[in-house]
Amino acid sequence: MSATTVAPAPVPAAVAAVPNVASAGPATVPSFQSVSLYVGDLHGDVTEANLFEVFSQVGTVQSIRVCRDIITRRSLGYAYVNFTNQSDAERALDTINGSEIKGRPCRIMWSQRDPSIRKSGRGNIFIKNLDKKIDIKALHDTFSQFGNILSCKIELDSKGESKGYGYIQFADADNASVAIEKVNGMMLLDKPVFVGPFVPRRERIQANSTKEFTNIFIKNLDEKVDDDVLRSVFGQVGAIKSVAVMRDADGKSKGFGFVNYEDANDAAAAVEELNGKDISGKPVFVGRAMKKSEREAELRQKFEQLKLEQMNKYHGVNLYVKNIDDEVDSDDKLRGIFAPYGTITSTKIMKDNRSLSKGFGFVCFGSPEEATKAVSELNGKMIGKKPLYVALHERKEVRRSKLEQHFAQRSKMPARMPPGVYPNGQPMFYPGNMPPHMMYPQHMVPRNRFPQPGFQGMPGGFMMMPGGRGGRGGFVNGRGATSPRGRGGLQQKAQAPVPQGAVPIASLPQVPPEALQAPTQPAAPGAAAPVHPIPAFNAQVLDQYPPEERKRLLGEQLYPLIARVQPNLAGKITGMILESADTKEIITLIERPAQLTNKINEAIEVLNQHQTVKQE
Repeated sequence: MSATTVAPAPVPAAVAAVPNVASAGPATVPSFQSVSLYVGDLHGDVTEANLFEVFSQVGTVQSIRVCRDIITRRSLGYAYVNFTNQSDAERALDTINGSEIKGRPCRIMWSQRDPSIRKSGRGNIFIKNLDKKIDIKALHDTFSQFGNILSCKIELDSKGESKGYGYIQFADADNASVAIEKVNGMMLLDKPVFVGPFVPRRERIQANSTKEFTNIFIKNLDEKVDDDVLRSVFGQVGAIKSVAVMRDADGKSKGFGFVNYEDANDAAAAVEELNGKDISGKPVFVGRAMKKSEREAELRQKFEQLKLEQMNKYHGVNLYVKNIDDEVDSDDKLRGIFAPYGTITSTKIMKDNRSLSKGFGFVCFGSPEEATKAVSELNGKMIGKKPLYVALHERKEVRRSKLEQHFAQRSKMPARMPPGVYPNGQPMFYPGNMPPHMMYPQHMVPRNRFPQPGFQGMPGGFMMMPGGRGGRGGFVNGRGATSPRGRGGLQQKAQAPVPQGAVPIASLPQVPPEALQAPTQPAAPGAAAPVHPIPAFNAQVLDQYPPEERKRLLGEQLYPLIARVQPNLAGKITGMILESADTKEIITLIERPAQLTNKINEAIEVLNQHQTVKQE
């Protein structure tokens, strides 16, 4: 691994000429004991190894962590470096701050575990009109003589060049006051700089919106309107300093301009009286001239308000539909499916650039009750050759939050139990000479053996199945055939042909309604073991589990019931039901054999159709 280059930036002579302050203490000794550094403004490709190469040169590094997005695992642009002693951390702050790592200067500060110190704004100052040659290192060295600096930052553009302004936060507010007094108006690299207290953007916008103004903005101007026309119209309100109609390189009007009054009252009166007035046959807009940041903030606020209104308007009535059959390729066909359940205000099937359906869409009902009824009736129903998925639409932020919670729960799950131990205390099942690491409880199906969406078995893949001579389990391969197990172990032939006597999928019979009723006589020695429902097995209890754990628990209850009537396809059908039905519906199937029989027959019909299409 090649060493990452670290290029310290020299301090410009003009910057170093700031007068010394006798009362200032050492620059690098913080007012608290810490061995942890915050490293910001990092390139997205910087890793822990890159940072270790840089920081290990100044001292013993204890640990490094680059903070990443919990889902995408992309770098967030900052990291934490922990040293074994404070002197090494101080040395790193002095020597590496502002140095380039992968072509981008890094920003180093002491790690603050209490965010209130950063957010309070205490000791924070704003510097503008900086020369582009002044970097973080030079700015830090310039102001470090006034006191201990917690943070130093220069804003950069997309090309990595300085925007001409920055921020510094001192540990002591008195040091910030001294820095403002001494440096404000000084010449740094032949440019007078402004130094003042930092004011948050929200407060600046509020102050600008309420303060008096003399400059007004006019738009929607006719091409014939020039400076003289504007002056004659707006001069009737009060004395004008200047007028300008903005033009392009060819001298053609851009349709907007500015008028600057001598008195703020006249400017306010012009906005009040002339907004919407016809000038040369076109109604014009007249308002206070705002900076770009103010306009963006105002538009952002309007957009958020509109977004909130839309969200409240369609909450509980907008449905998300996926796994749509290819035959349902128009909005009218989708509307026809949902029309029996209520009044539909809009339907939309999403399509690609070739006008082909992407397999998902949206349906909006007139009331939440109608939408809820459509979800309960249509979710999991076979439309064409696919089971439809229907659920209430969720915003992107909500889905992202749920994913983050899901990953956080997975990371907190306990480690795998040792062989021979199972949390619910049920006895372990020992089929034949199965090695200990492959043992499962008698009622349990291996967690990762359920078929994935699409319902196609994995060639050569095996699934543990109840049944077999003497209570020994069998294995079902991807073709639906049972592989025998000898006393000496498993027969490991992955691509073996279908054994004689196996039932092809295309000729599977339907399951009679009475097949899942409770047996009146003791089960045969090779039959599946009876199912012992989990205590308090209901949707409210299951919702407390992560989705994967919830699916596993439901599968453990559902699989033995299906295995009674379809032992060769129990795993495949179980997977199909788990993928197409929600928790409440699966619990209903477990409790009501007649409904489960209908569901099994639907799955068999789908498998038969799939096999027929495959043979054609």
